[in-house]
Amino acid sequence: MNKENRRIIFILVGFCILFVGLVAYLSFFQVFKAESVKNNSYNKRLWINEENVLRGSIMDRNGNVLAYSEKNEGTNTRYYKYGNLYSHVIGYSYREYGKSGLELEYNNVLLDINENAAINELKNLVLPTSVGNDLRLTIDHGTQEKARNLLNGRKGSIVLMNPKNGEVYAMVSLPDFNTSNLNDNWKEITESPDSPFLNRATQGLYTPGSIFKIITTLSAIESLDIDLEYVCEGSTNIDGYILKDYNEIAHGKLDLHGAFIKSCNTYFGEKSLEIGKERLGSVADRFMINQKINFDLPVKESSFPYKGNIGDTELAASAIGQGKVVATPLNMAMMASAIANNGEMVKPILVKEIINKDGKITRAITTDVISTVTGPTVANEIKDMMVDAVASGTGTNASIRNVTVAGKTGTAENPSGNSHSWFVGFAPANDPRLAVAVILEEAGTSGGQGAAPIARDLFIHGLNNIDF
Repeated sequence: MNKENRRIIFILVGFCILFVGLVAYLSFFQVFKAESVKNNSYNKRLWINEENVLRGSIMDRNGNVLAYSEKNEGTNTRYYKYGNLYSHVIGYSYREYGKSGLELEYNNVLLDINENAAINELKNLVLPTSVGNDLRLTIDHGTQEKARNLLNGRKGSIVLMNPKNGEVYAMVSLPDFNTSNLNDNWKEITESPDSPFLNRATQGLYTPGSIFKIITTLSAIESLDIDLEYVCEGSTNIDGYILKDYNEIAHGKLDLHGAFIKSCNTYFGEKSLEIGKERLGSVADRFMINQKINFDLPVKESSFPYKGNIGDTELAASAIGQGKVVATPLNMAMMASAIANNGEMVKPILVKEIINKDGKITRAITTDVISTVTGPTVANEIKDMMVDAVASGTGTNASIRNVTVAGKTGTAENPSGNSHSWFVGFAPANDPRLAVAVILEEAGTSGGQGAAPIARDLFIHGLNNIDF
């Protein structure tokens, strides 16, 4: 083969490699990235039909309009009636800044856009101006307002849901922002060190602290080979690390029930070594830790990295919700819901109905069971512990006269030095209609002092005002 032929073959091989690389690159985007590119809030194709379609309204479960559009001098204008209140749930839709929240996730529904581009073009020719679909949410507007007021400007999040049907009645994250005047405050919001754009309910990953003991408790019950009796001396040495109880209080002789009520760290730390990381991790997985949660808004995965090489100290820390364990408030509300719902965890939902321009419900959205964490017998055993934790343990500030409340407090240490204040629970315990997760970020107070009273007040409001 002469030099010229070798050069031609070399060039052909080069072109083939480039061609194969281009095909692989395009295939990668088509298979793995198409959905995220299509739904990117800065994708200009999302705006093609904006001026031809009057965007549908968004309302709460009772028909109160929360966001709507009007055509003014040929331009569609989006209005958000309640400023900050729904900044993380509904989000925003601005040509200058893109879309977020349900405005992004349900963009095609609100604009009545078909996935088929050719059908959309034909519709634009026949119906140059049309009206999109409305969304009816599961949110109860009054309860949403109450939840935000209870946070009282503090960093944190509240998720209130129905443990039986998954409907989310309130989802609040602070700091938030005013969706009505983004043009005036965009720079201030984007540069804020407090991250007001962050939906802490679904995207915040927090050390859960003692509320994770619900998972450890279930693991202990399933561990038939371990002794559940223990004598607490206020601290214990685990592989050279001194694990302490709150204020180093010695609780004395305890069984599992007593350890749960008193939230004894040393009990759960020591018992975790007998439970083992695999058993504890498998139970955590059932509660959707380390799992993708499908929801109307994107949700970060809670994490307990038990499959790695973790020693006794890390395992003991994980058993009390410390170490490398992190969780979202939504996931923790789902954890409480699973115990309330006889061991079955239902998928949470924010959108209840899709309604067309003629007022007809085109889709009624219901939930389904996504994980069976345990059976009714064990769920009721843990429920009894949670009831006693509120009646006479660390969660007494969540108690309500004439209503039996079940709950668990958490005081989670974190790198800031100021502990997170947690409470998860449900009410009424005998027939649960509400399940909650409350976190006060870096509050520096215990869960019983900070988060529990908020849960109590929200339960009282919800039970008296929500149309179940």
